[in-house]
Amino acid sequence: MEAAAAAAAAAEAHHHNLHGCLAVRAPVPRCSLGGGGGGGAAAMGGSSDEASCGSPRWIGKSLSCVCIKRKGAYERICMNLTPVQEERLQRLRHRMKVYFDPSRRDHQEALKALWHATYPDQELQGLISEQWKDMGWQGRDPSTDFRGAGFISLENLLFFAKTFSASFQRLLKKQCGNRATWEYPFAVAGVNITFMIMQMLDLQSTKPRTFVRAVFIQMLSEDEWAFDLLYCVAFVVMDKQWLDKNASYMDFNEILKSTRTQLERELLLDDVMRIEDMPSYSLLC
Repeated sequence: MEAAAAAAAAAEAHHHNLHGCLAVRAPVPRCSLGGGGGGGAAAMGGSSDEASCGSPRWIGKSLSCVCIKRKGAYERICMNLTPVQEERLQRLRHRMKVYFDPSRRDHQEALKALWHATYPDQELQGLISEQWKDMGWQGRDPSTDFRGAGFISLENLLFFAKTFSASFQRLLKKQCGNRATWEYPFAVAGVNITFMIMQMLDLQSTKPRTFVRAVFIQMLSEDEWAFDLLYCVAFVVMDKQWLDKNASYMDFNEILKSTRTQLERELLLDDVMRIEDMPSYSLLC
């Protein structure tokens, strides 16, 4: 019950922040270029292109900061975490390690909450039921589909359903575009999207290896629910690419790869300081 309530409360709080208040955008904190260890691309001993693209030789070598090119100039992204970033990263890592346990009451309640958010006018017959197939689970027991990404994938689906209900229902019901005869199963696709984002952000590693991870951690300091928001963006991006490429069931893995590529590209854009700044965020409603 606590897990379902927490996900619902987070969704409601974010919804309130979006529609009930004026959002004031503040720059993401960054190190100054004049700090220790030399500044600029020349000091790093490579060309400007190498310094800005996240070459592996500069990543994960005990550097406190790395350079990234934004708005035609080099900025440094700190690898040393602030207390807020450290706390939120550890909390997110903990969420990623929780397996779905069908015997736990809070996990059962979260699953029921997802059903009621998805089908508010339909009574759920049981946690094991043919009804779950309508949502896009592979069988009568959805708990067997969480093995790849764990409990956080259920939290992501519930957050999406509560925060962007119109987009959630549109994708669930495949309401837009020319749909394939063999469509992707909605819920199972959602679990795969969670797993893809976990791999892309590489948050469990001890050393940062990509700029995308470093940028996301700074976003996390601005919004504790940045991962869940990124999930919602990823889902609508995946569905749009599915339609644009006239994809069918067998194309799902390729669509997931191209979705990841687009997310990485958008996260590194000059003006993207929050998930809400990503161009594809506008697809949500």
